[in-house]
Amino acid sequence: MNLDEVLHTFLAEARDLLEQMEEALLQLENESEDDEAINALFRAAHTIKGSAGLFQLDEIVAFTHVAENVLDRVRDGHQALVPDLIKLLFEVRDHLGVMIDGVAAGQELAAADSDRTQTLIDALTAYQSDRAEFDIGGPEPVERQPEAQQGGDGNTGVVSAHWHISVRFGPDLLVHGMDPLSFIRYLGTLGRLVHVVTLTDALPAPAQFDPERCYLGFELAFDSEADRDTIEGVFEFVRDDSRLFLLPPHAPLSDYAALLQAAADADEALGPLLLACGSLSEEELTALSAPAIPTTKESNMPQSLAEPAQAQTPVQRPDAKAKGAQRNESQPGAGTFIRVDAQKLDQLINLVGELIIAGANTELIAQKSGDDELAEATSNLSQLVEQVRDSALTLRMVPIGATFNRFQRVVRDVGKELGKEIELIIAGADTELDKTVVEKIGDPLTHLVRNAMDHGIESAELRRERGKPARGRLKLDAYHDSGNIVIEVSDDGGGLDRDRILAKALERGLVKEDQSLTDKEVYQLIFEPGFSTAAQVSNLSGRGVGMDVVARNIQALRGTVELDSEPGRGATVRIRLPLTLAIIDGFMVSLSGAVYVIPQDLVVECIELTQRTQERDYLNLRGEVLPYIRLRELFEVEGELPERENVVVVQYNGQKAGLVVDALLGEFQTVIKPLGKVFSRAGGIGGFTILGNGNVALILEVPGLVRQVVERAGGAQGNRQTGSVQHS
Repeated sequence: MNLDEVLHTFLAEARDLLEQMEEALLQLENESEDDEAINALFRAAHTIKGSAGLFQLDEIVAFTHVAENVLDRVRDGHQALVPDLIKLLFEVRDHLGVMIDGVAAGQELAAADSDRTQTLIDALTAYQSDRAEFDIGGPEPVERQPEAQQGGDGNTGVVSAHWHISVRFGPDLLVHGMDPLSFIRYLGTLGRLVHVVTLTDALPAPAQFDPERCYLGFELAFDSEADRDTIEGVFEFVRDDSRLFLLPPHAPLSDYAALLQAAADADEALGPLLLACGSLSEEELTALSAPAIPTTKESNMPQSLAEPAQAQTPVQRPDAKAKGAQRNESQPGAGTFIRVDAQKLDQLINLVGELIIAGANTELIAQKSGDDELAEATSNLSQLVEQVRDSALTLRMVPIGATFNRFQRVVRDVGKELGKEIELIIAGADTELDKTVVEKIGDPLTHLVRNAMDHGIESAELRRERGKPARGRLKLDAYHDSGNIVIEVSDDGGGLDRDRILAKALERGLVKEDQSLTDKEVYQLIFEPGFSTAAQVSNLSGRGVGMDVVARNIQALRGTVELDSEPGRGATVRIRLPLTLAIIDGFMVSLSGAVYVIPQDLVVECIELTQRTQERDYLNLRGEVLPYIRLRELFEVEGELPERENVVVVQYNGQKAGLVVDALLGEFQTVIKPLGKVFSRAGGIGGFTILGNGNVALILEVPGLVRQVVERAGGAQGNRQTGSVQHS
């Protein structure tokens, strides 16, 4: 059993639960009486506490225990979920995140964090006036005097005033990374263990002993003020594989009779153990004696315990089912899901890439050999490799909705800081893209969202003056377009001030006085390093840091960013990104023998250029003016021109352009490899790949080429004559 892996799993699940807590709190901020959100919040805190207890993370356990008590009062209707409490619970959630990050980093809780823990505990205790207060060391058990009482069915109640817990752990407990004693230790944080009987009857002979198999069971006398759900929650992670019975203080004798009968059916001598725990007196056991109850301890771990009376049903809590339903409500068949280390997926993609290169080499050798059977076999192999490639890439595709949902909290916090009421609208949450892209797009989106809230959306007073609703709207949207994913951040604010941006650019020398710029070109200036139009520096803006970072990060993902704005109506930032950064379908072309690759999903068609005219850089494509660029000239390729040139028509962001090449070589599965730093600023090149023969082919950066072609041809199309073309 690798404890590091188990701890890693705990940390991953804890972070997921923190996200659930945040989502529930955001929901409750809008609708404080949402029972489902309240239960989700309670379950998340409860599960974090239970998991932390298994790893003896006492600070987290004690802190979460106090928060859980408050949430339990909210759930029971004893405490209203007032705004101040919601604000406090947000702080609790954030502090839990700090504590869990500290565990991940292997750090002890700093003194400042400990002080913060106690401050939050003190604030929480104000909302549990009828509960005992706890310090960071955890709850102190409360001694109670035994007292007899009548059971609901007329039976005399048990003299002892403690809980009785009967548990038989499943055989695979150790294999699943659990420690039986950790459950007992965690119970000790909820109260006092009056008596513990460890059962080892199920231990086999040494020759048959399996060190990975659990043979233990326990009979426990437990004194605590915790309620039934809290005690059952200690065993939440093993409830499916273990046998658990829980009898409350002063349980009627009929409940014990049912438990004894169930043990007798399993050939287990439970009577002496109840005496040892002090849960039954000799007189009470004698009164309950029946022929079915064994008097010796010659027993094995029971395969099944029959269900005692209603009060002692095995642990199958409705909350647990609701939790599972909540966790998987958007994932049909989620029971078959497994957690896989992202590095393993990356390694798989790398191996698939090498397989593609090796397959291309094999296919090339087969073609040269002239062996038809070998050529057919390699063709079939290539098809299978392509299917493996698609399946492997699918494993790394994740919905962007989880990334979008994180901005609910950002919008809430920034809106309060700015004094603005802003609604976040999320669309396209199911749109999938490569996990690597998802991981790296978070920071750019954060800059854009904060910038839209600060600069874009006006104050409530100004919005009313302009005839707008006082509540601003910010929208995050994602969709697929031409083999790319498009992410839009739009707002209904005042839009970009073109004149102000241009004046600032002139002041900084970014443009010249006599330079004519389109609106889009002016808007793009805000992505220049250090550019800012903010009147004063604040916590959110004014330092000229952010938008240039956005542009750099998106370019590093082989993407582009552009701005649209309508004065008084709002602005939209549009990000275009490739679906994957690893493997694509490519279309190979050549220039003087050198091979280049164009992403195939951007290729519209191929045509023959039949008239060479150096002065012209456009042609007539079925009545449509198509600007083009000669890649020979762009890349300064030497060598004689071929008798026949071809134009590859590409389309990006709704704009078409032509790329003139020497020859068309056909489709090719392309493994994208990044250029080194020396070539990172090479214009028109987005990476390279290795061909089957071992040669290197450069991958064309189509978005940049299309922009270059369109800008070169801008405004002059109507004054030019068209060249004739013929379809190949």
